[in-house]
Formats: sequence, structure tokens, C-alpha cells
Amino acid sequence: MHLERFSYDNAIVRNFAFATMIWGVIGMLVGLTAALQLAFPALNFGLEFTTFGRIRPLHTNAVIFAFVGNGIFTGVYYSLQRLCKTRMFSDVLSQINFWGWQLIILSAVITLPLGYTTSKEYAELEWPIDIAITLIWVVFGWNMFATILKRREKHLYVAIWFYIGTFVTVAVLHIVNSFELPVTFMKSYSWYAGVQDALVQWWYGHNAVAFFLTTPYLGLMYYFVPKAANRPVYSYRLSIIHFWALIFLYIWAGPHHLLYTALPDWAQSLGVVFSVMLIAPSWGGMLNGLLTLRGAWDKVREDVVLKFMVVALTCYGMATFEGPMLSLKNVNAISHFTDWTVAHVHVGGLGWNGFLTFGMLYWLFPKLFRVELFSKRLANFHFWIGSLGIIFYALPMYWAGFTQSLMWKEFTAEGLLAYPNFLETVTQIKTMYMLRALGGAMFIVGTVVMCYNLFMTAKQGSFLANEEAEAPAIHKDVKEENEHWHRLIERRPVQMMVLSLVVILIGGIVEMIPTFLVKSNIPTIASVKPYTALELHGRDLYIKEGCNNCHSQMVRPFRSETERYGEYSKAGEFIYDHPHLWGSKRTGPDIHRVGGKYPDSWHYNHMLDPESMSPGSIMPAYPWLFEKDLDTTTTAGKITAMRQLGVPYPSGYEAQANDDLRKQANEISARLKESGVKTKSEKEIIALIAYLQRLGTDIKAKPLAHED
Repeated sequence: MHLERFSYDNAIVRNFAFATMIWGVIGMLVGLTAALQLAFPALNFGLEFTTFGRIRPLHTNAVIFAFVGNGIFTGVYYSLQRLCKTRMFSDVLSQINFWGWQLIILSAVITLPLGYTTSKEYAELEWPIDIAITLIWVVFGWNMFATILKRREKHLYVAIWFYIGTFVTVAVLHIVNSFELPVTFMKSYSWYAGVQDALVQWWYGHNAVAFFLTTPYLGLMYYFVPKAANRPVYSYRLSIIHFWALIFLYIWAGPHHLLYTALPDWAQSLGVVFSVMLIAPSWGGMLNGLLTLRGAWDKVREDVVLKFMVVALTCYGMATFEGPMLSLKNVNAISHFTDWTVAHVHVGGLGWNGFLTFGMLYWLFPKLFRVELFSKRLANFHFWIGSLGIIFYALPMYWAGFTQSLMWKEFTAEGLLAYPNFLETVTQIKTMYMLRALGGAMFIVGTVVMCYNLFMTAKQGSFLANEEAEAPAIHKDVKEENEHWHRLIERRPVQMMVLSLVVILIGGIVEMIPTFLVKSNIPTIASVKPYTALELHGRDLYIKEGCNNCHSQMVRPFRSETERYGEYSKAGEFIYDHPHLWGSKRTGPDIHRVGGKYPDSWHYNHMLDPESMSPGSIMPAYPWLFEKDLDTTTTAGKITAMRQLGVPYPSGYEAQANDDLRKQANEISARLKESGVKTKSEKEIIALIAYLQRLGTDIKAKPLAHED
């Protein structure tokens, strides 16, 4: 048999591995800073660039797309070459993938603290960066697929199925969720409004977890766990069921993030049903990974790589059991908007993604640098302090979640809220926030120790940039006797990609199209009107400061919420909201009905010095809103963009919008003056007050006589 000689490109693997470590430490440190700010709000040092609202999305983007993203590329670029027995299709495309991805991350590091954000969770980056993400993702897919097509191995191993499923689904998710209309170079409005926007965003948000944090890592699991254990995958047939069932079911589950909201009930129910079914393929995958270690459990005692991988799989199993439970409406009624969800996410993030990445890096470095690991003792120290860090992080958050929910819902014997002041439910859990920060710090210490250990390993070793290999050319595509039927598609990557695309499109289409086209899903309310020009500016400032990271704008139909906040939220109230701002966490109270609840001066003083209005508040002050003038040069563009999106501003209104803006600003300024507050009407705080005073007030207005 003639053997062909070629070489594997290890340089691209090394580059992504170093990027994984560097961005991992940075992303985790930003997360630790955000966690500390919840206990000590002064830790933003009075700077607008470091407030919780701005650095929280920086943390999530850095960890998801920088740490995990580079981890994915590290594992894919290493394993794909070996599984296909060929070098990557193009070294140039590999380099473009690497540097392009790092520049995207760098742009996030710059723009998010500056307040350039779409406010869409896990998709906060503005439209020019969205386009860059699309281009680089295409480069990655092109390089990956061309490599698969020129492979020397006939069958595609299960890890590659997951890589293909990841590529097509992330592309669809990103493109659909990123439909937005640019207003300026770094400002856009979501193409979707209100309920539709919330559905699309959580269809994306949930499946970003599914197809960026889960399926590629399952592919890595299927490659690196058998390699580390020196055992074949436990069950080939189970891996087939795992793959197809997982990608089909996952895409439907997004609406479980919107239970008890204004989303139509049928969509909520679909989300719940498919979320519960999801437990079967998820656990099938976990068991397939753990059972791969059969006969090798004695190695787990000694091999730190396997230790990390076993804990990773265990955390995956815990998170994928808890997820379906949280989607049950009775459980969700307790957990949603609380820190319980934060704990759930971090068990998956720290345990599954973090520990599998660490295990993979500990396995890779000695091979790439042809030397023993610098220190096994340090690696074991990392394992134990990282494990303790997860426990110290998660347990206080579970405790905080239960405490919050119980306090929010408790009534006195007289039928009154036991804790009518929301702040009481916040100050009660500040100790939990401190313990959470301690757990996060322990996890980071372990990660830094790993970086030192791996850098020293690299320093002592000799890097093999081009690893020589040889393999026979691919066999002719002939069906073998008694082969499993699935083998046919495993030989056809293009068909597998198309079939994966069809499978993942079904759920999204069934849920979205009726919500967009059937008018009864979003009943209109005649008294709901577009925002004034000043309120629109105020809304954009609210988004810029990331207020939606702490405050929801969705009053659910619970007695505890209608007593505390007022009338529950209706779908028709959000038809002019581009984007929606329903929020996913209540660190502060819901503000959908805050309009008219307090005088303008209350909001003024609250933003200037939160503790002066709410003693014990953990909200930071926003002094820059009182210093900066409102940029009214963009008013016309914003009105025009909104009209293009379907908001019924009269034709030509953009020409007079600033006159109306100044008139409303002068009125607010005059009211403030009557309350003893002197400020200029052109300051940003005036616009923010205008927006807050508008919230939730439309349904209280009586329709005019000539209106239907």
C-alpha cells in the first residue's frame, strides 16, 4: 500500500492554545471585578467604563467567545487534522481565522466599556463587528470543510459530526439574530420588536449555549477523552442517537427563557416540552463519555487530564439535568430572574467548558512541545482549587436564588408583601455575593497556576511546528458488507451538513413564523404610542449604560409581582421596542411600571447618588450623565431608522423632532427646578428621566375619541 507523506500544522494549534489561556485569565478577572462590584459598588472607581452594566457583557463575551472560542479552535485544529489524516486545507485561512478572531475579541474589549452595545444578551457587539464575525466564521468553515473534503480517512468520526453541526447552526443563529438597521457607525436598532425580538434573542441566546458551548465541546470530548483514556468510545450507536437527537431538540428550547412573559403560551409550551425531552440525548452523551473510561478508572486517580475530564462530564450531566428542570413552569416561577440561573450557568461554564479546556491543554502541551509536563503537583493543585472554586461559587448562588425568590413572594397574614422594599431582598444576599467572588477568585488562581505550568512546559520543551505523518490515500467509496446504515452519510460530508441544517431549521421555523405572521399572537393596544424623540434618546442611554443587566422590564402575572410593580406586562406594549429590554436577571426591581411612580427629582438624585434615595443600594452613581450634553445630531437618523422598522412616526417628523425634544427637556428641567434641582435641559440625565417616566404608562392612557 502506497503511503503519502504530509505534515500536521501544530503552529496554529499552539497559537490558539496560548490565546485560550490569555483571554481566559482576562475574561475571568473581568468577571471577578463584576462580582465584587455587586458587594462593593465603589469598585468601579467612579468610571463610566467600568460599571457593572458595561463590564458584565464584556465578561460574558470574553469567556464565551475568547476563552471558549479559542479553546474550540485549539481542539478542532488539532483533532481535525488527525481525524482526516491531512494538514489543514490552507495555512493562510488558518492564520486569517486566528488573527481575525483575536481582532474581533479586541474590538469587543474596546467597544463594550465605551457603551457600544445592542443590549442583546451574548450578542451585544454592534453591527460592524457582527459582519466581521460572519466573515471570520465563514473562513473557519471554509477551511474546515475543505480539509474534510481532502481527507485520507473515509469515514467521518463522531467528533467531526459535531463540528459540522456547530458550524452550520452558529452561522444561522448569528445571521438571524443580528438583523439590525444601522443608524450610525456604531449604533443600530434590532430589526425585530418587542415579543418577536425577545423570541429571536432567546432562540439565539439559548442556542449559543447549545451550539457554541456544548456541541463543539462534545466533539472535543469524543476525541480527547478516548485519547486520554486510551480507550475507544463506549458506544458508536449511542453517539449517533446523541448527535441527531441533540441538534434536533436543542433548537426548540429557547422559549423556556420567556416563561410567564408576554410570549404566546403555545410558544412557551413548545419550549418546555422540548427542553424536558432534551435530557435524554444530553445524558446519553454524558454516559457515552463516562463509560468510555470503563476499565480505565484506575488511571483517573493518577492522571490529572482524566480528572479534569471526569469532573467536566459530571458538570455537563448536572447542568443538563438542571436545565430541563428549570424549564418546568412551576420551577421556573421560583428560579427565573434570580441568582439560581447564574449558578446553573456557571456550573456548566466553569465545570464543563472550563475543566474540559484545562484537561485538553494539559494533554496537548507535552505533545506539542515533546516534553513531560513541568509539574504534576501544580496541575493537581489546579484541579483541587478549581473544583473548590466551583463549589464556593455555585452554592452561595443557589442559596441567594432561593432567598431572593422566597422574599419576593412572601406575604404577611394581612395579605401584604412581607418585603415591599426590594432593597431588603438585595442586602440580604450581599454575603452570598462575597462568597461567590471568593469561589471565582479560587478558580482564577487555579487557571493562573495552569498558565505558569504550561508556559514552563513550553519553555523546557522543543516545539514541533510541522509534525510529519503518513497515510494511504482515501479508499474508493464502496459500501462494505454488514456496515451500519449510518456509515453511508458518514462518508458524505456535504450531505451531512445539509441534513444537519434541515434538522436545526425545523424548530426555529415552527416557533418564529407564526409569531411573526399571525397577528393574534401580538394583540395591539390603541393607546400605545411611539416614544418621543427625547424618550428615544433616553432609551438609548439606558441601553448604553447596560441597565438591562440588572433591571427587567417584564411584570409577570404573579400576585407578588402585580402587588409590587403594578399591572402585568402585555405583548402589545412592546411593539415599538427595538430591541426588547425584558432582561434576564433582577439585581434591582422591575421598572416596567416605574413611569410616574416617582417625581423627576427622585430619578435625578437616584442616578447622582443612589444611596441618598435608597440607603444600602448597590447601584453605582452615574455622574457623567449630569456632565455630558445630549447628542441631538443623531435624532433625525434615529427617527428615520425607526420609521423604516415600522414605527409610525409621521413623514417628515425627523425635521422637527429636535424642536419637540427641546420642548420636553425644558419641561422636565422646569419641574426639577420647582423641586429645588438646578440643571440644564440639554444634559443626558434629562433624556434618561424622560424615558423612565414613560415606562409602562401607555396602557393607562385613554384612547382619543376618534381612535378605534
